[in-house]
Amino acid sequence: MQTGGVPELPEVHALAADLDGRLRGHVVDRLDITAFAALKTFDPPVTAVHGMTVARVGRHGKFLDLTLAPAASADDAETALHVIIHLARAGWIRWRDAAPIPTARPRGRSTGPLAARLVLDDGSGLDITEAGTKKSLAIWVAHDPIDVPGIARLGPDPLAPEFTEEVLAGILAAAGRSQLKGVLRSQSRIAGIGNAYSDEILWAAKMSPFKPADMPPDDVHLLYEAMQRTLREALARADGLKASELKAEKKSNLAVHGRFGEACPRCDDTIRQVIYADSTFQYCPTCQTGGKPLADRVLSRLLK
Repeated sequence: MQTGGVPELPEVHALAADLDGRLRGHVVDRLDITAFAALKTFDPPVTAVHGMTVARVGRHGKFLDLTLAPAASADDAETALHVIIHLARAGWIRWRDAAPIPTARPRGRSTGPLAARLVLDDGSGLDITEAGTKKSLAIWVAHDPIDVPGIARLGPDPLAPEFTEEVLAGILAAAGRSQLKGVLRSQSRIAGIGNAYSDEILWAAKMSPFKPADMPPDDVHLLYEAMQRTLREALARADGLKASELKAEKKSNLAVHGRFGEACPRCDDTIRQVIYADSTFQYCPTCQTGGKPLADRVLSRLLK
């Protein structure tokens, strides 16, 4: 994924819905791991998925969850297995209609973007890929999603019914003087929001990325409304799209993220950016920081 970076809540939600429509009810033949480092578990083994039926595909924050059952009618916690996938910065999933052409490359060693392949009993299935040289895509086979450390640490889902304005107020108060951009991105505080949508939410709320998290009730209300509106509108745009269309949809509808040097769609000021290590974010000075550009060095405190 290019502009927009890591797939975030709206894209992972839409991807899960697309895969659920394609996979539900199908029997798994095998899960081939071609990038050995991507597999983070050894028990249950990947061979355990053979003959199991895909009961559903869902998500936990940015994690995809393929729930497998011994039979189409058996989907209980005692017998189910879960194939959990975190796509990281450059991972993606591609649907394959036909059986792959056999290759001589040994399993467990990857010489290209293919990290893993899920093959169904009719030969169709998924290619799980990761571009670039920095490999951080991760796959788990687990009895329970909570066995995956990243899922166990997740904060509440911002689109869940129980995520109220009061819940957000408590999260912000607990974060104290921490800078708001970092709080929104922290998966242990709020699940599913990353670099792109935190930029979009802050722009919608007209708040600085470096604003302290603990804020007055009126500001909490503005931030909550901006978060709900931004994420739900992105979710609505992505609804029903195929996996192959989601990246372009996200990129084309971002207001400030990835738009350094362009005009702010609200005030026409030039969108600025802050760069730190391999993380970059964008904002509008007029809308968010009282017309003052932010110094890049400030970000070092944000990302600690």
